[in-house]
Amino acid sequence: MTSTDINITDRMRSSKLLTPVMVVQPGRVLLGMKKRGFGAGRWNGFGGKVQDGETIEEAARRELLEESGLTVDALEKVGNIKFEFVGETQLLDVHIFRADSYNGEPTETEEMRPQWFDWDKIPYSQMWPDDYMWCPMLLQKKKFSGYMLFQGHDVILSHKLEEVDEL
Repeated sequence: MTSTDINITDRMRSSKLLTPVMVVQPGRVLLGMKKRGFGAGRWNGFGGKVQDGETIEEAARRELLEESGLTVDALEKVGNIKFEFVGETQLLDVHIFRADSYNGEPTETEEMRPQWFDWDKIPYSQMWPDDYMWCPMLLQKKKFSGYMLFQGHDVILSHKLEEVDEL
């Protein structure tokens, strides 16, 4: 066990559950420009915090609706990444979902501005620095698990990401 593993274990009591959803169609993905709050100014999936009394999947569905106006019949959990930020006491436990079909039309909200991107034009330079590592796995319908240690919000000090059979 490495010191990083011990650090993750020690901090699990103070983790925050988050639930991004990536809406994927053949050759394109729907991203949202975050307009306020954590991650403002970056393209991202649609999601947020799990509220008391709801499951991770219920939170993902609620956040997708609130941020994009879309509902989905089926969500597939494809990833789980733990994020640690130097100097922060809380670990982010991010459960990443993929939706291959949806209901409604993507609609701008106070928090997000949705836009479709072709897979070869995904704006990684305007996304979280780790997204380029796991997003291709999501697009290929692979499941993955990982850990990212950030200095601030722009520098990855260390990371581990691996394909897994189950989450």
